[in-house]
Amino acid sequence: MTHPPEAALELTVEPWAETHQLLPEQTWVIVTHSSAADGSWSGTLREDEPFQVDHRPESVTVWVNGNCFHLSDTEGDVIESADWQCPAQDFSS
Repeated sequence: MTHPPEAALELTVEPWAETHQLLPEQTWVIVTHSSAADGSWSGTLREDEPFQVDHRPESVTVWVNGNCFHLSDTEGDVIESADWQCPAQDFSS
């Protein structure tokens, strides 16, 4: 008996409703920027968290509590940026 290959995981980034498919063994990075001058975060179930993550068997939803986000792979290659005003991503540090 053969088993089908592992299915892709659906990643949804909210509140933009950006949906992507992560293939098995892929790892992506989401970075957000606070819109508050003091760098605080609002909107999550726990105080001062930049993200809220909801896991389900075939999908994951990441609620971004900043004013924009960067989605990239672990090498820093950009996959998606939700806002043209989002600061440049710097992977050199």
